[in-house]
Amino acid sequence: MSHSNEKFQRTKPEKKTTPLSRQQSHKQTLTIKDVAKLLHHRGRIDDEQYELILKRGKAQAARLNSHLPSSQAKKDIYLAELASPAQVITSFKFEIPATHKKLTEDAITELIAQAAGIEYIKIDPLKLELDAVTDQIPRAFALKNLVVPIEEKEGFITIAVADPFNVRPIDDLQHALGIQIRRILASRSDILKLLEEFFGFRASVQAAQIEMGSGSELSNLEQLFRMRSRDEIESSDKHIISAVEFLLKYAFDQRASDIHIEPKRDKSQIRFRVDGVLHNIHTVPMNLHPAIVSRLKLLSRLDVAEKRRPQDGRIKTEHLGKDIELRVSTLPVAFGEKVVTRIFDPEILMQKLDRIGFYDREYQLYSDFIRKPNGIILVTGPTGSGKTTTLYSSLKTIASPEINIVTVEDPIEMVMEDFNQVGVQPAINVTFSTVLRNILRQDPDVLMIGEIRDQETASNAVQAALTGHLVLSTLHTNDAPSSITRLLDIGVPSFLIKSTVNGIVAQRLVRTICHECKYERLLTDEEIAYLGLVKKEYTVCEGKGCDHCRGTGYKGRTGIFEILEMTDALKAAITENTDMDEIYAIARKDGMKSLRELAIHKLLEGHTSFSEIVSVTG
Repeated sequence: MSHSNEKFQRTKPEKKTTPLSRQQSHKQTLTIKDVAKLLHHRGRIDDEQYELILKRGKAQAARLNSHLPSSQAKKDIYLAELASPAQVITSFKFEIPATHKKLTEDAITELIAQAAGIEYIKIDPLKLELDAVTDQIPRAFALKNLVVPIEEKEGFITIAVADPFNVRPIDDLQHALGIQIRRILASRSDILKLLEEFFGFRASVQAAQIEMGSGSELSNLEQLFRMRSRDEIESSDKHIISAVEFLLKYAFDQRASDIHIEPKRDKSQIRFRVDGVLHNIHTVPMNLHPAIVSRLKLLSRLDVAEKRRPQDGRIKTEHLGKDIELRVSTLPVAFGEKVVTRIFDPEILMQKLDRIGFYDREYQLYSDFIRKPNGIILVTGPTGSGKTTTLYSSLKTIASPEINIVTVEDPIEMVMEDFNQVGVQPAINVTFSTVLRNILRQDPDVLMIGEIRDQETASNAVQAALTGHLVLSTLHTNDAPSSITRLLDIGVPSFLIKSTVNGIVAQRLVRTICHECKYERLLTDEEIAYLGLVKKEYTVCEGKGCDHCRGTGYKGRTGIFEILEMTDALKAAITENTDMDEIYAIARKDGMKSLRELAIHKLLEGHTSFSEIVSVTG
């Protein structure tokens, strides 16, 4: 909960003795006369202004405090209800004689802080945390004494006060909390605004929670269900429910990305996809298949009775203390409904960009792409090549309170609070193109479009980039250079490609060798020739297969990224009749490394195997 000093405009106190510090040694609060003397002594007001304050100060204060009931006892009045001496003097609207600038409440408060030997702070509510302000002291105490916690750091609580000499409440608070308190001075207006906004918001939230009950009603996309412990499952007589929960837990434990439940003629086949490869897991009697499917449909709030049409839903749950989202898809096939449940683990989907497989050159280029204020970044590759991880990780990297990120997805892969996510719904004509027509009215800084599929979507993406937005999207092409041809085929003019596209990324995922059963071998002459390498000895690695990797020799995956930078030479070569061979040659000359070359680097570094790079890159 700590905050750096740069978050606030702070003024260090003066150490010399002043008329105010001498006079206030025996007082508990500041008076209008005290502040007027200080301002006069420091030359902030002249003789005439000083006399006017002494003459009319009390009447002016009474006018500012006229909202208080006349019969209200003095002991019952909160400081938050009373105008401060600084506010009373500010209401005269004086100009400082030497500068002719307005004498503001902030200027008076800063001068009081200097004279009283206390630090001054100009509070910025946008740079404070709600909990830091509201958790330390009760709202009534804060209003009664006009104090507000600012930060907690290194065993101290920093509290902003409106009166540097009203120390008794701070002493009481320090004794009650058992923690050291450091006082700083802020204007009454700043403290009161903070108390109203922060404590008012917290009170409203708490009242809403009481009114709605203790249960949490999540949005359509996030219905949470609690998975029971293994003991609870085993003691249950609801066997289908138990079976489904065991299945989900097992999938989580095995790092599966997908669960396939497939009806056959006389059985139901259950398979997990782990590291991109499907594995047979269970076979269950066919008569149990409809019940298992119904349970999953119920959890994902699909229509249990509808079995003739494909449906899509989602489940939100938790495992080992972390939230996990499941996307459920049903499809009618020959022997019933097939269900595929995709598992989105936030630790896999949201990673640091420097940990997903980039080499230094590619990482630097891509980092530059996503930090540009506008333009289009395209990520290409087949289904399952990690495009979603790259896009989500990119958005997470650049996300901040100052940036409005809007995504348009089909469907929303994982619900993230940092983004404003829109799910495509073709049934009600909510498509990429229809959403993008209106999305610029939402004042986005960054747009993520799930896929550019047609000319209208491409045109909207280009228009967004031309109007100062950063756009990230995907295409289905085999490599980065061919994405330019794809955009031309869709109908994007060549001059718009040149002016909007920042860069293109083609990517693949390759399985990494299991460290538990890893061994070295030499590439054969045929393998060297196949890879086009200079003929010499090359040591590579393979996995024997063990219990740790389920006998596959692989555990985990890493990415390979072909980065096409839109250089001046490349832009000059892009025309309506672009020659792809020329584009590829220019890109290679500019330093682009192909997917095959990058995969070979992974092979020679011992990360993956020969058979894996052949399988992935062809």
